[in-house]
Parts: sequence; structure tokens; C-alpha cells
Amino acid sequence: MKAIFVTGGKQYYVAEGDTIYVEKLPNEAGSDVVFTEVLFVDGKAGNPVVPNAKVTCTVEKHGKQKKIVVFKYRPKKKFRKTQGHRQPYTKLVVKKIECK
Repeated sequence: MKAIFVTGGKQYYVAEGDTIYVEKLPNEAGSDVVFTEVLFVDGKAGNPVVPNAKVTCTVEKHGKQKKIVVFKYRPKKKFRKTQGHRQPYTKLVVKKIECK
């Protein structure tokens, strides 16, 4: 069974057993998260969401992605600014997709 759900302003296309990385969630590692904003489940598209559909995931861990370097530069002005950024994420494992 496959589904498309929304979290963190992004849409994720998943199947049962998939591992995905999403924007950081407040849940602790080992706990379950239920997403009810499901847009599509096995040929059933919602308008805008599929009624009574749920995607259940387990939080595996939290972490930060690799560092990216943000470099700002203005030519002929002697302006240079270097800054780093590491985006936090939550690693999820999809347990169950339900649609009644």
C-alpha cells in the first residue's frame, strides 16, 4: 500500500517499511507518530485529504544534516560573510498505512 502525506510543509510518497527523513518533530525516539493529512492512498485521491486515512510511523532518531556553507559577497565593496548551517531532521520508519 502506498500513500502521500504532508508534514513540515512538504509531501512524502511512501510505502509500508520505508525510511524517510522529515523536518524535525517534537516526538521522542521510539515513539509513534500518526499523520492524518493524507492526500492519496492506493488510487483514492482526496479533495483535499482522504477521509479516515492515517499513516503511522515510528521515530527512529533525531539528527542534523551535513553542514552547508553560506557565503555572501558584494563585489567592489570589501564585503564577505561566511556562515554555516545544519538542518535538523527526524528519521521515520513507516509502520502502517490505513484507509477505511
